[in-house]
Amino acid sequence: MTNCFTFSEIKKLSVNERIRIVQEIWDSIVEDQRALSLTEAQRDELDRRLDRQQEAPEDCRSWDEIKRKFDVS
Repeated sequence: MTNCFTFSEIKKLSVNERIRIVQEIWDSIVEDQRALSLTEAQRDELDRRLDRQQEAPEDCRSWDEIKRKFDVS
């Protein structure tokens, strides 16, 4: 089922509802991997983050932990 909303209707939704919409949009984009070509700067940033996670894993949080903290499903 597809829902169609205007931007003004979306702005009236709660923050959690808007986050869920963004997640659904992102998930739909991820499904088409060809649409996700990274720039060199984006690759560098991902590499930097991976390096930091490997150097200090205790300083990092999983996506599940972040979602629980902000009550996002």
